[in-house]
Amino acid sequence: MTFRRFRILILLGLLAAALGLTWLEQSKARGWRVPLAVDVIPINGDGSALASETIRALQVDDFSAINAFIERETTRYGMKFSPAMEVTLKPELKAHPPAPPLDGSVLKTILWSLKLRWWVYQQSGQLLPQLGRIKLYVLYHAPQDGIALQHSLGLQKGLIGVVHAYADPEQTDQNNIVIAHELLHTLGATDKYDAEGKPIYPQGYADSGSPQSVPRTEAEIMAGRYLAVNGRAVMPSSLERCVIGAQTAQEINLDEGFRLRFASDR
Repeated sequence: MTFRRFRILILLGLLAAALGLTWLEQSKARGWRVPLAVDVIPINGDGSALASETIRALQVDDFSAINAFIERETTRYGMKFSPAMEVTLKPELKAHPPAPPLDGSVLKTILWSLKLRWWVYQQSGQLLPQLGRIKLYVLYHAPQDGIALQHSLGLQKGLIGVVHAYADPEQTDQNNIVIAHELLHTLGATDKYDAEGKPIYPQGYADSGSPQSVPRTEAEIMAGRYLAVNGRAVMPSSLERCVIGAQTAQEINLDEGFRLRFASDR
């Protein structure tokens, strides 16, 4: 065997191993056989004293509304277990994740994704990755009038979420909506809003069976907003006014419950 062929075999072996680990990781996270294993890693996003104070005061119970939401919604699709997720609140991390590219270049985005996954591996401090664990890096920022937070994101490969949140106890419910949204991205859910931030009909509506013109009071979690009586896109006040729609349920692999619930519609 020539050196070139040997090198090709090694590369193919590494590729097969990577694909196998990705499959195993997704199978564990999206199997819905055990509670979701979620690590929340807080980061001071702007270096402010308010963000530091918020991080010091964090408790696991601050994220209990997310568990209640997932538990309630997965139960609607036939998956009944409690708790739906087990959150581990990690110590504050001083390092910041690499920022995504601003121009949206496909190649740059792919390279950034690989860089982010490598950064996450480095921060873990472990030789082998913890397969099936969702890692949510929550960057807290002091609220500033008229200045919006950076866009949060969630990656299915690597089960990684990078969330920008407000360092304000009054914003806890809003933060949890964003965290839940990115958490579901790591499980394969796609966004269901248009370029203007409005929910896409029908998959982005909590009640997709009603006409599009009917005002809503609840949001599909992957749309993040609902259209109120004035046609304005409104972010719900809490996860109690959010639902997992049929398409999202299918995307995150609630297949068994999904088939049972919607078999009569086919």
